Amino acid sequence: MKREVEIHVVDSLDEIPAHDWNRLAGDNPFVRHGFLAALQETGCAVKRTGWRAHHLILKRGDEFAGAMPLYLKAHSRGEYVFDHAWADAFERHGVRYYPKALSAVPFSPVSGPRLIAADHEDRVLLARGAIELTRSLDISSLHVLFPQEQDIEALTDAGYMLREGVQFHWENAPDGGFDDFDAFLATMSHDKRKKVKQDRRRVADAGVTYTWLRGAEIDQAALDFFYDCYENTYREHWNPPYLTREFFGRIHDDAPDSMLLVIAEADGQRLACALNMIGGDVMYGRYWGTREFISGLHFETCYMQGIAYCIAHKLARFEGGAQGVHKMSRGMLPTPTWSAHWIADQRFAHAISEFLDAETEAMDQHIEELEAHTPFRKKT
Repeated sequence: MKREVEIHVVDSLDEIPAHDWNRLAGDNPFVRHGFLAALQETGCAVKRTGWRAHHLILKRGDEFAGAMPLYLKAHSRGEYVFDHAWADAFERHGVRYYPKALSAVPFSPVSGPRLIAADHEDRVLLARGAIELTRSLDISSLHVLFPQEQDIEALTDAGYMLREGVQFHWENAPDGGFDDFDAFLATMSHDKRKKVKQDRRRVADAGVTYTWLRGAEIDQAALDFFYDCYENTYREHWNPPYLTREFFGRIHDDAPDSMLLVIAEADGQRLACALNMIGGDVMYGRYWGTREFISGLHFETCYMQGIAYCIAHKLARFEGGAQGVHKMSRGMLPTPTWSAHWIADQRFAHAISEFLDAETEAMDQHIEELEAHTPFRKKT
């Protein structure tokens, strides 16, 4: 028989022992205690940047039984599920949209646990607790981004509306993985296989070679080089970077084996870098940057090298990040993603529900059309 439940709010993960949190969070690196704590403690996701921590904690007696990463957001940046049209509609009708409540990993469009608990019952309690908190704060809405499948079931039971999106993921062979990269290429259609080989040859002919660094192999100079590339990418788009050099240093100190740097070199000089995160048997493509343009360098550094690493180390899946139909020609297939939403004002809730019904139908059709253009050979 379960003990009495208590749900309360904390504004810092310092109040929760890391081993308790991680015991329930699993091996997804983005919801580990150290990752979320580092976002706050290095000033990346704090009230000043529009991310005010308001995490829900579930206790049974004195025992930590669950949690829900939660923020009060003053804007919709860094989320990758776009609700700007909703915000505009609220404001046009004289209703405040911000602040809103948001359960997500800041700046990381990666699916994973959002209702961190051992069973369905406790996940539903957390989902309903978040609604009650939103009501008590008298704010417009509550959004849960990129929840995993078991969370979606609990969110649906708690009365949230679902929104469908799409990303592009690579899957290793189901019977223990591909023997090597050529075995993977052999599964692709002739035209796509030829294109991948041409792109890779172009990069190799430019004298580019690659080094994979993971965990303790990553020294401060490698991290500095990565951050220079990462920061340069944002500068080219006239935006300041979301994350600091200190943040990446903290993640490397806390969970070094979760980080993989793919470093491109030419003429003895480091040229470009991609950072991937690893948890369990899944790798997640995250950030990249370069000091020089070379045709095909981006695709090779971010995608083909990532796939090659997964094959060499028998990882089951490589999630290539948000957006990008171009990833299909590199062997990544469309994969549905989800978000869940609760709107306090029933007038807006009804309108958004109708919109989501139509959008989901269109998204299902879009995914079906993408699947018809698979880069792989048709099975006989």
